[in-house]
Amino acid sequence: MSKIKLLPPRLANQIAAGEVVERPASVVKEMLENSLDAGATRIEIDAEKGGVKLMRIRDNGSGIAHEDLPLALSRHATSKVYVLDDLEAVATLGFRGEALASVSSVSRLSLTSNNQDTASGWVAKAEGRDMATDVSPAAHPQGTTVEVRDLFFNTPARRKFLRTEKTEFNRIEDVVKRLALANFDVAFELRHNQRVIHSLRAGSGEVEKNRRVAQICGPAFMENALTVDIERHGLRLWGWVALPTFSRSQADLQHFYVNGRAIKDKLVTHAVRQAYSDVLYHGRHPAFVLYLEIDPATVDVNVHPTKHEVRFRDGRTVHNFIYSSLHHALADVRPDDQLATGQPAQVNSIMSNPQSQPPAEMHQQQTMPLSNKPASSGHSSFAYSSARVNSPADSPQIKEALSFYGEASQSSVANNGSLDQRPSNDLNRLTDEAPEVPPLGYAIAQLKGIYILAENAQGLIVVDMHAAHERVVYERMKASFDEGSVQAQPLLVPQTLAVSDKEVACAESHQTIFQQLGFVVETAGPESLLIRQIPVSLKSANVEQLVRDVLSDLIQYGTTDRIKQHINELLSTMACHGSVRANRQLTITEMNGLLRDMEATERSGQCNHGRPTWAHFSLAEIDKWFMRGQ
Repeated sequence: MSKIKLLPPRLANQIAAGEVVERPASVVKEMLENSLDAGATRIEIDAEKGGVKLMRIRDNGSGIAHEDLPLALSRHATSKVYVLDDLEAVATLGFRGEALASVSSVSRLSLTSNNQDTASGWVAKAEGRDMATDVSPAAHPQGTTVEVRDLFFNTPARRKFLRTEKTEFNRIEDVVKRLALANFDVAFELRHNQRVIHSLRAGSGEVEKNRRVAQICGPAFMENALTVDIERHGLRLWGWVALPTFSRSQADLQHFYVNGRAIKDKLVTHAVRQAYSDVLYHGRHPAFVLYLEIDPATVDVNVHPTKHEVRFRDGRTVHNFIYSSLHHALADVRPDDQLATGQPAQVNSIMSNPQSQPPAEMHQQQTMPLSNKPASSGHSSFAYSSARVNSPADSPQIKEALSFYGEASQSSVANNGSLDQRPSNDLNRLTDEAPEVPPLGYAIAQLKGIYILAENAQGLIVVDMHAAHERVVYERMKASFDEGSVQAQPLLVPQTLAVSDKEVACAESHQTIFQQLGFVVETAGPESLLIRQIPVSLKSANVEQLVRDVLSDLIQYGTTDRIKQHINELLSTMACHGSVRANRQLTITEMNGLLRDMEATERSGQCNHGRPTWAHFSLAEIDKWFMRGQ
């Protein structure tokens, strides 16, 4: 007797359901995608007992014709793909033609629809049986209603793995939220056990979009979000990214869409996290709602049964575009962006990069980290010094790495240089009539040798002087390093590295990248590399592990930032030891110089370790502390 047999249609559908129907939320996702593909502008979702007892999805879309209803419940039947070429540019959310058939094989399903070609609608029913369905007339307005009852009633083994009612409904709610964020022009209403949970109104305007994002992600996210809209090389990235200070302990507020499809992709996650790498506190996760618009022909959405993953034809270009866009957007945030209007800042073009100012001549001092000399015209009097007694910055390695930068720096303050020279008695109070008040205001005092207290037009500014100075010095050092060529040194004894043949091929094809970073890596055999030259600043690093990590990134993402991260870590350490310490008494002029530098420095809202550098308290907030006007 033959051991190979054809599976019965019912068993084949139940096996397919194992890929598509994992839990009630999977059913809701597939049905909602069909409703959106049908052009629905209003969708109602009802769930009972976490969706296990009942899931009902009603829409006002185009509907299904009477003669197509039986086919809609058949396996591999779809109205969205007809020929192989259609798969190369899929523009719809659902196209596999397995969802309805798979769901009907593990539940009691009824499909009611009306496409207005007939006076009344029709209903098709299936209860975990074979391919045959019952079709009968039914009253129904234009659109479709899918009703799924008793999920997994005929597969009790699958039902045992379902969680509690609350957990399963929370997953349904997450699915509705994700799709609602991608379809602002569609109204959604979600009910659980006859109770309305969400009622999201449709609207394609800016106000309506902001309102929906605030409803789903919370008003705190919108208060701390930047609006991004950047287009380049046929790619467009728009949406909202939270400031680094609004980080999360979990990656639970991250929504990324490719052509309206919610995805979770390693390449995208890496690009976003890399953009936050220099400003995010360790162990924290960024929050964002981002939309990538790309030619459908350059992205493959048919690589996963549930379509959660995609594959880009040119992943390196996509990665670099996402990284550079967010990197510049976060760097371009200035205190005046956050204080001027109280609204999220907008970044419309990566060409609006902040002007980098080359470091000026430094002034050496031995006893104080700050200079008390009067400022020259057009320059702040806030001077930096790397001279410390028993400081780690005195080590030969750090001194050598500092050689490209110099001893210390002063920055010019455009349009505000003369304001720093105001006498201290004129800085004690600002009025609403004071002209051209800087965003961070003017210093009025120093608290415990740690914080600078400043008064601006809105209220009180509190600055962590060490954290703020650390960021200013760090950005100056990075800019100076980027402007000069990477200093490299050949190894007296070249280092041999045993790798795979795949890594050898990767190193050969990316020689230009290694050379730009100061490395010379040659092929020594089918499975070995020879490291002949390394950057001077990384001579004490674990070069072997670093090269392995670089090759791993190049293979997986087509790009790498490992070497730059190591260099930045070294510069960050030097900036930390080279910045002003706590318990240092500053003059008013010196404090104002730091405030002006913060206003002109990229990423000045966070120190090198991701901690906030300043906080703002409005006059209304302070009045509440003392119950004024109550």
